Amino acid sequence: MSMKKTDLDRLAGLKLDTQMRGAPVPGRFGQGAAQLPDRKEQRRLDSAAGLVPFACKLPAELTQTLRDKAASHEGGINALVAELLRKGLQ
Repeated sequence: MSMKKTDLDRLAGLKLDTQMRGAPVPGRFGQGAAQLPDRKEQRRLDSAAGLVPFACKLPAELTQTLRDKAASHEGGINALVAELLRKGLQ
């Protein structure tokens, strides 16, 4: 029994669909991609590095200035604030 062209097209589509669903997810999009440590792990890493949390209230315009400068600073906002505090306390 020969198949019609529409049947062949439908089966080809099903075959393609099955192949697409069974394809593994590339590593750059999988579960291991850009996996950041959870909060407890981050706290443990920070304490091992000798870092402690230090919170204070600052004016909004000062925090915006800090964020702008931290964007171009290599260590981010934490390193920038530490550097500024060291300079200010000397």
